[in-house]
Amino acid sequence: MHVLSDVVATLLEWMKDLGYFGILFGLMVEVIPSEVVLAYAGYLVYDGRISFLGAVIFGTLGAVLQNWILYAIGRYGGRPFLDKYGKFLKIKKKHIDIAESWFDKYGKGIVFTARFVPVMRQVISIPAGMARMPFGIFTLLTALASLPWSILFVYLGRSLGDNWDTIEEEAGKYIHEGVLIALGLLVVYVVFKIVRSRNSKKTS
Repeated sequence: MHVLSDVVATLLEWMKDLGYFGILFGLMVEVIPSEVVLAYAGYLVYDGRISFLGAVIFGTLGAVLQNWILYAIGRYGGRPFLDKYGKFLKIKKKHIDIAESWFDKYGKGIVFTARFVPVMRQVISIPAGMARMPFGIFTLLTALASLPWSILFVYLGRSLGDNWDTIEEEAGKYIHEGVLIALGLLVVYVVFKIVRSRNSKKTS
């Protein structure tokens, strides 16, 4: 991303003025992709305006708050709400269908692993809400997965410094590796569920 639109530039300037809370709100509403918000937060660390730890903490909190909102939409609005208003939230029906399929097939653990897959890392919260997944477990898994994502992009933004806006080029390889890690974790989780299921059948 070499050239920022005027709208995005304005939002980032607003974020800079708000500091930590700008990061929080930027991730909570995600008008700008989370990678860009976190990379810009890293630039603010590089510029000495905020601390690395603070950027990571508020980045993680913002991600959790955003997914609380999506969880609530799934739990209290469900498919009728999404079919009617999903387009305004930039949530496509096909992504919801995939997320539902993943959640039905793999269970609660997918809430963690899907966080490392672009697009699905937000959408997976909706079927979690629709299935009334325990809120505490949902929050814990979301926070655990959001933390390394925040650390990575704040670090990259700080490392790039004044060139932070090339984050999409720099981050590509990390996102690819993140997807591979997520798939590996998913395989381990599925094997664990199968073994546990077989053991419970033997003891019953």
